[in-house]
Amino acid sequence: MATLIDAHIRRHVVDARISLHLTPEKPIAVLFGPSGAGKTTVLRCLAGLDRPDRDSDITFNGEPWFDRRALVSVRRRNIGFLFQDHALFPHMTVEDNVGYGLPRWNRSDRARRVAEVLTLVRAEHLLKQRAKSLSGGEAQRVALARALAPSPQLLLLDEPLSALDSPTRAALRHELRAIIAEVGTPTLLVTHDRTEALALGDHIVVMNNGTVIQEGTVSEVFHAPKSRAVASVVGTENVLAARVTEVSDGVVTVDAGGMTLAAIHYGRLDIGAQVYACIRAEEVSILAAQHTLASASPRNQVTAVVTSLVPEGPLVRATLAASVPAPPVMTLTALITKHAISEMNLMAGSTVTAAVKAPGVHLITI
Repeated sequence: MATLIDAHIRRHVVDARISLHLTPEKPIAVLFGPSGAGKTTVLRCLAGLDRPDRDSDITFNGEPWFDRRALVSVRRRNIGFLFQDHALFPHMTVEDNVGYGLPRWNRSDRARRVAEVLTLVRAEHLLKQRAKSLSGGEAQRVALARALAPSPQLLLLDEPLSALDSPTRAALRHELRAIIAEVGTPTLLVTHDRTEALALGDHIVVMNNGTVIQEGTVSEVFHAPKSRAVASVVGTENVLAARVTEVSDGVVTVDAGGMTLAAIHYGRLDIGAQVYACIRAEEVSILAAQHTLASASPRNQVTAVVTSLVPEGPLVRATLAASVPAPPVMTLTALITKHAISEMNLMAGSTVTAAVKAPGVHLITI
């Protein structure tokens, strides 16, 4: 059964319109944007913890939760909320923390449900431990179990992994997705972490400066931002000002400061139109300078000099200064494996060929 959320939330500097259609097969929507974008305000208003301005409205599956005539209480909304800082009661056991939201259940049913959700989040071995003795990862598992225990009709997660160290965060990220997929609970997750959004989300709502600037599937928003503002927020590393020089059979050729790029574009563009050419770092391939692709290749090529190499987990972020005639120097960012770095003996100062397939170049009209 699909879950429909329609909301226009105004509070302080936030003026956000959101429409979500979540299903058990695709249950997770991500509120994505930088700190201060208004994401947590939206989440708290949905939960009923904050009250939006009077001209706001929130509807859940056709039921008004907030408008000029209706205000549904926090308890009646039946929402599970997972906070960034866990918010467990430190003096209580794990069992008592998870059972806290089940006050009207009889003892045996409550014990059964607590055991069930702790097993679901792989924390059944923590049942009798005090919350204050838990590690960060353990505490977050228990907090998730507590949020799921009452079988909420909506789960809200506010930066659920941000307080964890990197290895724990990476491990829990995939488990969190699997757990939510297993229970099928419609979920709205706040994050400013791109990896988290890509790994966890089905649908994404991008916010900046208190407003929604794009929403859609995670794939289409990250790979086809509709404006430079969206490209900046979702972390498209290479955004190049360019001018259309040729249009032929869906392939658009642009000049970006002296660098010629071919892109696939399905809308209409006229010769001379000003655009932004957006290229994700993972779309940029690096070849040793002596290896250039054949002219018939569908990929764009440019000679460049490596200016920096910064490790990022299993990958390395390479910054390149492209050899183009027009000043200033054109900078490109690429992600490359450590094996490739070693194989090509790359270092700062190395000359390489950077190549990008035409479908990897997304054009935004100015």
